[in-house]
Amino acid sequence: MGARHVRTNTNRAWFATAGIVVLAWFFSAGLATASPWAEVGDDQLRADINLLAASGVIDNVTTQWPIPWGGVLARLDQPDSLKGQPAYVVAAAQRVHDRGYAETGTGRIRYNATFDLTNNPSVVRGFETTARQDVQGMASAELTLDSTAIRLAVGARSTNPRDHQVLVLDNSYIAQRIGNAAVYAGYMTHWWGPGHFSALSLSNNARPFPQVGITRISTAPFESPWLSWIGPWQAEFFVGWLDGPRVVRNTLYNGLRVTFSPLPGLEIGLARTDQFCGEGHVCKPIATYFNFTNDPGHPSPTNDEGVFDVRYTNKIRNVPFEIYTQIMNEDSSPITHSGSSHLFGASIWLPFSEATARLTVEYTDTVATRDIFSFGNYLYGFTYNNFMYADGMRYRGNAMGFSLDNDSRLATVQFSMIDKRNVTYSLTYHHANVSSANPISRGMNVLTPVPVTINMGEARLSVPYSTMRFQLVGRLQDNQLPPDHGFAAAVEAIVSLNL
Repeated sequence: MGARHVRTNTNRAWFATAGIVVLAWFFSAGLATASPWAEVGDDQLRADINLLAASGVIDNVTTQWPIPWGGVLARLDQPDSLKGQPAYVVAAAQRVHDRGYAETGTGRIRYNATFDLTNNPSVVRGFETTARQDVQGMASAELTLDSTAIRLAVGARSTNPRDHQVLVLDNSYIAQRIGNAAVYAGYMTHWWGPGHFSALSLSNNARPFPQVGITRISTAPFESPWLSWIGPWQAEFFVGWLDGPRVVRNTLYNGLRVTFSPLPGLEIGLARTDQFCGEGHVCKPIATYFNFTNDPGHPSPTNDEGVFDVRYTNKIRNVPFEIYTQIMNEDSSPITHSGSSHLFGASIWLPFSEATARLTVEYTDTVATRDIFSFGNYLYGFTYNNFMYADGMRYRGNAMGFSLDNDSRLATVQFSMIDKRNVTYSLTYHHANVSSANPISRGMNVLTPVPVTINMGEARLSVPYSTMRFQLVGRLQDNQLPPDHGFAAAVEAIVSLNL
């Protein structure tokens, strides 16, 4: 997108129209409770929520994180919501219910402290929280009132070559419920998409930046007969400031995502993200947002991404499963010239006596294809890069989406299990091709100037004890990113305390 190619920008037009419809319905009647959210970082919580959606217990709108607790708890509190469900689904519902009410309880201050120590941070960063640096710690205090939630989080950490900030305020925010919407300001972490190990446009790979936004609380369908076919739906819009060291300083960023479930088990997500303004650029936010053309006479002054994803859930012989895909377009028309990156995945839940296991396979590819169907017709050096915004779709040196950045591929297999004591075990294998040997790729991937192939095995144990949770992670890999190379072993220890 942007002025990189000269095509009509159909992605921009669709999402601008959708944004007007969404905002008109944001402030319909809402719930009587406050609206903190289930946040990015706990893959077991996400697996439980996905299992409940696949089993028809809650609305199948689960790919847009953070997820406001209001809609999830409203469904779990319905009479007979678990009628006829097997024991492992009931157990997942109980875990989600307890977690939700613990986090939405009003009138008292909740405290949290987390400490993370490792000798080698993982090159792959999925939905589960992992270290970005060797040492990091954070403490927070959160107060939830009837319609207001406030969190102050302050942390410190070691630095890395791409981010030298030591004191951080990540995940601090203030949120206010207005009708069926929560308006917020702060440092919010987002994960937009169905992937467990990758999200193409917006994930937790880059640290959160300061932003203001609005998100729907309930996922209830439209009451209008003209729009009720959309089914349960969610929407969010935010505007942020990409501060810190950049080639193009003071760049602004916005994101709009609409997710809906028109048929049982089917979830469709549509998202658009933009970089705009910044030093040396025209700064007319409204005009540029509604500039739907990108031709020599009217070049677009922004850098945009459009995303389409689909997740389908169902049961085979009472065994829940999900299949999903995500496609990100870096240019105008997804059919004629898009610069498309792809993600594919599937999960299946397997009950084992008093435990529940999940097997997930996923593949992500940011070697862009000329359009969404032209596999093999590649546009190297394309994903996350833009000639007008030299930093590309990155914040403090990391891609806002896929952790392996541009021109990379990742294949992952994971087996995870949670037992009746809520102890979680997981085994994960990653095969990563970071960057490409194509000459155009040289210097376009921020992780490595040369292609690197890494095979990595990871084992994780997560144990709750009273108000604490202990996590121990071990990793073995056969190669490393430059300037290092060869075999490496890593251990990561995470301790969290909630009061």
